[in-house]
Amino acid sequence: MKRIIILLSAVICNSSAIAQIPNSGFETWTNTGSYMTPTGWDNLDSMTSSLSVYSCMQGTPGNPGSYFLKLVSKNAGLGVVPGIAISGKMNATTMQPQSGFALASRPQSLTGSWQYMAYGSDQGFIYTQLTKWNTTTMKRDTVAVALQNLTGMVMAWGTFTINLNYLSGSYPDSAIIILSASGASPVNNSYLYIDNLAFAGSVPGTAVANTLLNNNFSIYPNPTKNLVIIESNNLVTGTKIQCIDVVGKIVKEDILSAGTNKFTMNIQGLQTGTYFVKISNQLGDQVQKLIVQ
Repeated sequence: MKRIIILLSAVICNSSAIAQIPNSGFETWTNTGSYMTPTGWDNLDSMTSSLSVYSCMQGTPGNPGSYFLKLVSKNAGLGVVPGIAISGKMNATTMQPQSGFALASRPQSLTGSWQYMAYGSDQGFIYTQLTKWNTTTMKRDTVAVALQNLTGMVMAWGTFTINLNYLSGSYPDSAIIILSASGASPVNNSYLYIDNLAFAGSVPGTAVANTLLNNNFSIYPNPTKNLVIIESNNLVTGTKIQCIDVVGKIVKEDILSAGTNKFTMNIQGLQTGTYFVKISNQLGDQVQKLIVQ
């Protein structure tokens, strides 16, 4: 089940014209015949239902409302299946998100109600990512991210606020939320109960795409271990180049003293995982994902 960490490095979202979290209060459920599943949220029950194992369940009463989302990691015979739900569609085999929901605003935080407890060394998490389709690169640019690891335990309903870390001034067009009772090594009976999700607050942004976003920006090798090369026609004097982790912390930063088309950043010493390379100057800013091996 260590493939769960792939969720943090392969988020692909769809776009439409809705600006709210789908089924945010988990009041709407679909009866599949053998189990109930929260409408608008994918999970692993379709993969384990033949074993009568369900890791995503309908809890009652809600806080508020009639129902809440009950995620419990379960032993499925050959291993423990994490209690996980994704706002959109998920590949049940790879555990990778395949779609999200549309979002055109820049919220400050994700809020809601929760209870959770992990067993052994397990640790659940809540992850949110906002993205925007780049018509030049034909890829998704990451606008904001938030990762909240579930430390300790919350044994009664409590409220939470998870702040989003913005990596660019752009407005997103899509979002995805991942709720998981377990981390890389799921432990039986670790649980996460969730209700009353909402986006709160607003962070100012740039309504019109930045000039830099319409120009070439490449990073390679990717994945990499020690060095990453940033190449662009817009690496002018004063350009700030940052390497940022998934919770928005700047782990490496360089400021160019002279203009260039190619710059090499030393990322030696960074832990294996997903990062973002951000270049910023008077032309605007742009972000691309970097995988460190």
